[in-house]
Parts: sequence; C-alpha cells; structure tokens
Amino acid sequence: MQYHNIKQRMKRFYLPFAVIILALINGCIPQKQTVYMQDLSHDKGYENLYGELEVIVDKYKLMPNDQLFVNVYTSNPKLSEYFNPGRMGSSGGNVQNLSLYAYIIDDEMNIDFPFVGKINLSGCTRKDAKERIYEALKPFLSDAQVTVRLYNSTFIALGEFGRVGAISMGKEQITIFEAVALAGDIKPIGKKKKVQIMRPTPEGAQIYYVDLTDRNIIDSEQYYIYCNDVIYVRPMKARAFGISETFSFGVIGSVLAFTLSIFAFSKAFN
Repeated sequence: MQYHNIKQRMKRFYLPFAVIILALINGCIPQKQTVYMQDLSHDKGYENLYGELEVIVDKYKLMPNDQLFVNVYTSNPKLSEYFNPGRMGSSGGNVQNLSLYAYIIDDEMNIDFPFVGKINLSGCTRKDAKERIYEALKPFLSDAQVTVRLYNSTFIALGEFGRVGAISMGKEQITIFEAVALAGDIKPIGKKKKVQIMRPTPEGAQIYYVDLTDRNIIDSEQYYIYCNDVIYVRPMKARAFGISETFSFGVIGSVLAFTLSIFAFSKAFN
C-alpha cells in the first residue's frame, strides 16, 4: 500500500513538472537570437540599392517641421551679415546657438528666408535644398556660397532598449548599430532578429524589419537610419516566463537530467 501511494504521488508530481520544464525550454533565449552580426548568408541576403554612404545621406527627403541651419558666404562681409543675421563671426556663428537661427519648414514645405521671402523645398533632399536656396539668392548675390545642415537630427527608440524616447543622432544619418548604441543597446529579452523601423516619407510611412543578428545587413540599404525614424524592438516570448537573461545549455541539460531521474524513479515502483 505504501509503494502504491508513492507511485501515485510521483505520477501527480511528474506531469506538472514536465509541463514546467517544456515551458522553460520553449521560453529560453538561444544564443543565435542575441548575438549581433552572425554569418547568415546561407539563409538570406540583402541588396544595397543606394551604394556609397554619401549617396545614402542624400536620399533623405525633407519633411514639415524639419529645422535647417543655412549659412550664406559671400566676398562682401556686409552682404553676408544681411543674410546671416546675428551669426557673423570667424566660424559663421556659435554652434551652441544654432537653434536660434534654424529655419523651420512649414506645412507647405516653405522656409521664410530674410530678404528673399518664402522658398519652397517640396520633395527636396538636403542637396536639393541647397540648390534651391542658391537659386533664390542669385538676384541678390553674385558669388554666394550656401551651406545647409539638418539641425533636428533625431530618431525615436521604443521597446526593449536601455534608453527610450527621442534621441539625438549627432549627425544627419547614422547606421542601425550606431542608433542601437545611442539607445543604450537592446536588452537581452529584446528581439534582435526582427527590429521594426518606421520611416516617415512625403509619400507616407514605410515600415520594414531588420535582422541585427545577420552581418550581411552591413552591405544593405537597411543598414542606415534616417532622421525621424522610429525603431521598435519587441520582447521575446521568454518574458512571459519571467526570463530576462540567456539560458545556457548546461542549465537546460541539468534540468532535463533531473526530470529523467524523477521519471526513472517513478518507473521503479511499477
């Protein structure tokens, strides 16, 4: 009778324990899900449509509410002062105060330029904007040299990042790994194989996914982040089980060995 009771207890114990073990195995995070830039060329590749980095920078089209820093150089300091109010100096102005002199693009894609009036920048990249401003200045200046920079270069980080929110890029266009570093890296529970990027464009938002575990991304268009991009990292299913660090195969093997021992022990009473 005593053996029979032990046998029944072991059967009641084994089933829920086995379910827990299976759930943990299903929820654990394998290394291939967390390591950046693996060689996954046998699975898939990426096509670089735009080529060199400097060409990719010029692909970004200006949007309403973008802020442009525009500096106009001429051989006549007095004329330069008219077109760069408050910014004249040995370097064209104090970089820390650029926000005071940024031109905000309105909803009709215009900037209001001193002595020139409205200049429309619809469909313009930064390079195109430079050309349009230069053409608008021709009636006033014969030897103008124009510099155009994006002042509000930021992206949005959401989800399983160390830091979320609007983050300054520090320059007009960066790589996806630079963006991840600026956002405090992706947490161990973050899904690196399917990072979502939402990119606002004049034609509407574009959404695509990036696999950061595949090093072939380095040769692709998807390697680059533009101003105003939104990057979202989803949590893995393991989070539902309270797992926040990578499980090792040693831990899983030990648990399985313990489970098999319990199963063998229960069989001994048959």
